[in-house]
Amino acid sequence: MNVEQVRQAYGSVAELYIELFGTSQQVDPADLAFIGRHLAGRPGPVLDLGCGPGHITGYLRSLGVDATGIDIVPEFIAHARAAHPDGRYQLGSMRDLDVDHSVAGILAWYSVIHVPPQDLDGVLADFRRAMSPAGTLVLGFFDGDEVAAFDHKVVTAYRWPADEVAERLARAGFTEVERVRRPSDGTHRPHAAIAAIATEG
Repeated sequence: MNVEQVRQAYGSVAELYIELFGTSQQVDPADLAFIGRHLAGRPGPVLDLGCGPGHITGYLRSLGVDATGIDIVPEFIAHARAAHPDGRYQLGSMRDLDVDHSVAGILAWYSVIHVPPQDLDGVLADFRRAMSPAGTLVLGFFDGDEVAAFDHKVVTAYRWPADEVAERLARAGFTEVERVRRPSDGTHRPHAAIAAIATEG
């Protein structure tokens, strides 16, 4: 799995994806509350990496957050710019962040689910490198008993045990401050989210 495969896969279903998931009203209110609790009030720029149609970036900006949405899919960025003309949206990849120690927060909401397990540590290290001291990372992902690939509706994705994600965050230089888990409800897969603070050093 590489970035170009993911880009093409989402580009091919962008219109449907936007219809199904493209507004903050289609996000679970508890998830929005979790995101806002940890990223609102951050004293500096916040990156929404893998922002998709830009709806959560827009939500963050409505809370006064200096948020920028970044995504690899041109169709998503075009929609985000049209739907949220007062926002900032850039075409780019979380694997090529051109910032060092200057970002107050990062939201990676289901945007690492397609990262192969052997690459996740490098991605998290890049997030840490981008962070200013005590920056906050909010990570949403599919929960599971073991690291395993599954047939996501768009392109192959991975589920992760929350404890394993927390361990990898610690190795990358983050300290977990809150975790939420939501079991399957018959319609949605098990979900987890972790908020973590960049440690000193």
